[in-house]
Amino acid sequence: MIKVGCCGFAGGMAKYFKIFKVVEVQQTFYKLPRIETAKKWRSIAPSDFEFTLKTWQIITHPASSPTYRKAGIEAKRSYGFFRVNDDTMRAWEETRKIAKELRASIVIFQCPASFKENDENIKNMKEFFWSISHDFIFGWEPRGNWKEETIREICEELDLIHVVDPFKNESLYGMPKYYRLHGMKGYNYDYSMDELKRLKEICLKHDNAYCMFNNTKMMKNAMEFMELLKKE
Repeated sequence: MIKVGCCGFAGGMAKYFKIFKVVEVQQTFYKLPRIETAKKWRSIAPSDFEFTLKTWQIITHPASSPTYRKAGIEAKRSYGFFRVNDDTMRAWEETRKIAKELRASIVIFQCPASFKENDENIKNMKEFFWSISHDFIFGWEPRGNWKEETIREICEELDLIHVVDPFKNESLYGMPKYYRLHGMKGYNYDYSMDELKRLKEICLKHDNAYCMFNNTKMMKNAMEFMELLKKE
């Protein structure tokens, strides 16, 4: 099954629920919503609607990341890069509570480009994922410079699915496939029909794939892609 959705409630929540069956919650990356808010989202969503979400940036992003300013959070030096400490463990527990409330299927750990392959980062990742219970499918989206062999080994050892933009990288490990479409030339992008046809070819190689659009025309492109999937 190929599941199609957007990274965020494009077009507004009420309209979104009528069109799509899955969403990737973005708010949880910047600043976690209240538990009451998550309960409300789950209660007003259709019973068969699926939530996935990005984990709180405190786990993945260092204090130098501009995303903290966007969220209105004063960052600490202890934040990010999967360092196991009181701050990151608290951030995970709070993220986990929201994910449980939403009955989320997949939790995505998106890393900044500055999170590069080195012994310390690999050690931190292993300690972090060994320290938490695997209540969900975990997806890892590395954006720094990592060797394919290392990505495959880490994902296999830690039971992670390798999250990618399928136009830029091949997913090296795990099922379901989880694709995040960031735009061929960046966020301000509108996928052509030829590009969506290429995406269909990629997805049809697998029995189970998520296609989550994360570009300015995400709602339009996701709807076009769903229509394309209906055609033989």
